[in-house]
Amino acid sequence: MPESPAVPAALPTPADPAELSAEDAKLVVLARGARSRVAAVEGAAVRDQDGRTYAAASVAMPSLTLTALQLAVASAVAAGASRLEAAVVVTEASTLDGAGHAAVRDLSADAPVHVAAPDGTVLGTVVE
Repeated sequence: MPESPAVPAALPTPADPAELSAEDAKLVVLARGARSRVAAVEGAAVRDQDGRTYAAASVAMPSLTLTALQLAVASAVAAGASRLEAAVVVTEASTLDGAGHAAVRDLSADAPVHVAAPDGTVLGTVVE
C-alpha cells in the first residue's frame, strides 16, 4: 500500500461500545461484514447527512490500492453525499490510517471516526 499521511493524533482511550449511538454501532456491524465477506485486511462504513450508509473493504490490486475507509467515502460521494455524520474502520492495526482519515475530513471536519478491532471492540475514536 502507498504511504499514508500521518494521523494528527493517536487514538484516545478506548470507547465503550455501549456508549456508541445505535447508528454508530450499526456502522461497526456493517464494517465487520464488509471485511469478512471478502476476507479483507480492513472494512469500513460511513453514514452521510441523510442517514444513508456505505460499507466497503480494502482493495489491493497491482493497479489500484484503496483503504476501506477511502472506498466507503468514495462510494458515499459517488451517491451524492456532501457531508458525513460518522465513520468506522475495522482493522487489525492499532491506529487510524492517514489516507482514510483525510478522506473523511474532506467531507466533515467533526465526524467521529471510530476504530474497531475485528471482533467489534471499539479501540478509540478520532474526532479531529
